[in-house]
Amino acid sequence: MSYTTIGIVVAAAFLVSVILTWLEIPVLRRAGQNIREDGPQSHLSKAGTPSMGGIAIVIGTIIGCVAGFAYSADLAAAILVFVLFGLVGFLDDYLKVIKKNNLGLRAYQKFGLQMIISIAFAVYMAYFSGDGTSVWVPFVNVNVDFGIMYVPFIAFVLLAMTNAVNLTDGLDGLASGVTILVSLFFAIAAVTYNASAGGGVFCAALAGGCLGFLVFNKNPAKIFMGDTGSLALGGGLAAAAIVMHFELLLPIAGFVYVMEALSVIIQVVSFKTTGKRVFKMAPLHHHFELSGLKEKQVVGLFWGLALIFCLIGLVIL
Repeated sequence: MSYTTIGIVVAAAFLVSVILTWLEIPVLRRAGQNIREDGPQSHLSKAGTPSMGGIAIVIGTIIGCVAGFAYSADLAAAILVFVLFGLVGFLDDYLKVIKKNNLGLRAYQKFGLQMIISIAFAVYMAYFSGDGTSVWVPFVNVNVDFGIMYVPFIAFVLLAMTNAVNLTDGLDGLASGVTILVSLFFAIAAVTYNASAGGGVFCAALAGGCLGFLVFNKNPAKIFMGDTGSLALGGGLAAAAIVMHFELLLPIAGFVYVMEALSVIIQVVSFKTTGKRVFKMAPLHHHFELSGLKEKQVVGLFWGLALIFCLIGLVIL
C-alpha cells in the first residue's frame, strides 16, 4: 500500500463512477424521487430528480478496489458489508421510488436486516479474521481486549455509522462530499501507519466513487444517491475502519455524521419529554437551512468541518 496506489485506486473508481452516474441519470429519471413531505418547503422543487444513484458509487468503488491489487480477506469483508448494506438501501429505494410505496421498508425490517449484517460481521472479526477482540484506543495508544463485549460493540459501531451517514444525506453533495474527505483520511492513515492494505484500498476506492458521483450530485443535484448509496457508504466506511483497527477514530474523523445523528436524538428526546424542539428541524443541516443559510453554504460549512476533524484525526494518530 502506497500513496501511488491510493492515486490509482481513486482515479479508477472516479472514472467508473462518473461514467455510470452520467449513464444512469436518464434511466432513473423516469422513476423520479420522493421528497420528504415534512422537509423544508424549498426541497419540494427537487421533486422529479432521479434517485438510487448510489448504484454507480457501489460499482465504481468495487472496480476501484480491483484496480488496487491488494486482494485480502480484509478487503473482501469490507466490500461484502458495503454491498449488503447497499442492497438493503436498494430494496428500500425500490419500494419507494419504483413501487411508489412512500413507506418503503418498515423501520423494523430495515433495522433488522442491518442488525443481521452487523452481527455477522462482528462475529467474523472476533472469531475468524485472526485479529482477535482487541480494540486500539487513541490518545493513550493502547490495545484493550473487549472480550465478550467485542461483538456487540462492533455491531453497534457499524449500525451507528451506517444510520448516521444515512441521516447526513439530505442536501445536494453533503454526504458524498463529507465521505470523500473521511474516506481519504482513512486511506492516508492506512499508508502512513501501515494499517490493513485492504481497508486502505477500499477507502481510497470509496473516495473515488463518491467523487465521480459528486460531479452530478453537487448543487443543483441532477441525481440523488438514495438509501442505496447512503447505507452502503456508512456500512462500507465503518467496516473498513474496523478491519484497520481504527474504529474509535470514526466518531472523530466522521464527527459531522455524529453531529447529524445526535441532533435527531436530541430533537426526539426533547420533544418526547418536554414537548419542545431544540432545533428548527432535524437533522442538523435542515436547522441551518431554516436559520437562513443557503443550501450551498450549509454544505460548504459541513465540508469544512469534516476537513478540520479529519486533520484532528491525523494529529491524534
